[in-house]
Amino acid sequence: MISHTFIDLFCGCGGFTLGMQRAGFECLAAIDFNAPAVSTLSDNLPQVPQALVRDLTKFRPEELAELLRVEHVNVIVGGPPCQGFSTARQVDGANHGDRLKADPRRYLYREFLRYVKFFQPDVFLMENVLGLRSAAGGEYFTRVQREARALGYRVHAQVEDAAALGVPQKRRRQLIVGVRLDLPGYFIPSCKPAPRAETGTMLGDALWDLPPLAAGEGVNEREYDLVRRDQLFEKAGDKARNYLFNVLEVDEATDLTNHVSRPHNERDLRDFKRLNEGENSATAMRDRGVEFEFPYDKSSFKDRYTRQSRTAPCSTIVAHLGKDGLMFIHPTQNRSLTPREAARIQSFPDWFRFPEARTQSFRQIGNAVPPLIAESLGLALKNYLDSCSKEQTPLLFKSKRDAESALHRALSIDVGSLRAMSKGEFLNAWSALLFLFPELHPENAREHGDRVVKDKGTTTGPSWIKAISSKRYARTGWPVGLVQIGREAWKRCSAGQISVEEIYCFPTAIVATNKR
Repeated sequence: MISHTFIDLFCGCGGFTLGMQRAGFECLAAIDFNAPAVSTLSDNLPQVPQALVRDLTKFRPEELAELLRVEHVNVIVGGPPCQGFSTARQVDGANHGDRLKADPRRYLYREFLRYVKFFQPDVFLMENVLGLRSAAGGEYFTRVQREARALGYRVHAQVEDAAALGVPQKRRRQLIVGVRLDLPGYFIPSCKPAPRAETGTMLGDALWDLPPLAAGEGVNEREYDLVRRDQLFEKAGDKARNYLFNVLEVDEATDLTNHVSRPHNERDLRDFKRLNEGENSATAMRDRGVEFEFPYDKSSFKDRYTRQSRTAPCSTIVAHLGKDGLMFIHPTQNRSLTPREAARIQSFPDWFRFPEARTQSFRQIGNAVPPLIAESLGLALKNYLDSCSKEQTPLLFKSKRDAESALHRALSIDVGSLRAMSKGEFLNAWSALLFLFPELHPENAREHGDRVVKDKGTTTGPSWIKAISSKRYARTGWPVGLVQIGREAWKRCSAGQISVEEIYCFPTAIVATNKR
């Protein structure tokens, strides 16, 4: 069996690390500047040889290489702190427009790329919030991809939905994936749930066996109420049983930990009771005329309370839970969620222990990558890397000259004629495009952003190839002269005329063999 190694940068408490390990990767190092988070990772994942408390703006990759005694890893993963890009910050203009505020956290992706440059992983995977796409009008989203391409990677962006991967949570995350140019093929952005997961898992499936608590009740460590579990087992559906044993691995936990409810003042508790399951205070006021004791300014109303629903995914678990939890009221109990409940919603197994200090545990849980998402991504990465080690699929063109001829024919006709091309002719031109421009990813033909930059003269070939490459979109690296073919490819795919498999079927040429 092939062993693939990885390092986790900005690792937090270890959600990404755990998921990658579950997918079969060997973690060589996990690094974060937050000492309590690294301590949590180290306590729960002792097999990680180097769990380091380091400031990545100061800790050099050369130092890590000396410590690990390696200068190459298969994969680098990480989630540079996302608060600088969060859509929640847009309420004060912090992420866009003339009121864009300086935030040094927006540039921590460069520390991630510094490690990519040194270790030259086969693949890197950077995770962030969706706000990265729109921050500063999309400028940072463009910069990350453009700077990664400059390191010699085929880069694309994709969005993953936690609920679609079996996590009982409304959480969508932005991923940026880079594959080193000397590797063939593409990392295809269609991740599947890990085998242990089931789609359609809801909040109630994650919480059903936990003992009820009142606000301010609970102890940090207690025995499971196995009698309660057995009594409810027959009532629980297959998804709940699967989530409990295959994802949360409750049978591997010796005790129930971190199930402690925070206290709430009496006014908030009375307001909680006014909410129906699955309702927030805004809709309760608008639809049912509910009067809350909290003094709302109705002229500029913003949600304060939300009671979650057992039959839907939970709202996105965030580090802000450490402050008040008012947006995360239990579906049936008059209190906010406990750290263990939040951890379960994030797909952390029950044997994974968090600090007893509630604020610290909420912060670590909210900042983490859900292990179930990381496992799904890890399995996709492993499948890709394993496929690279197999015998290569024969290229469709014997030489660059043959590919140039096929592409030139497609570029010499008008849009109408391109659309009228037979399927075979078009796929031949599409394959030629990808053969001649191995730095491009088919996914990037969908959307390019607005900014166009001049090519730095690195493109080789006849004059018409250089002319096509003279102007490229900054975000995707896609030559402006090839946009129409890319649009036509995905238009045909959307219409069912060609398949997604055919979009990706052509193996990119290894750079070293892409010769005349």
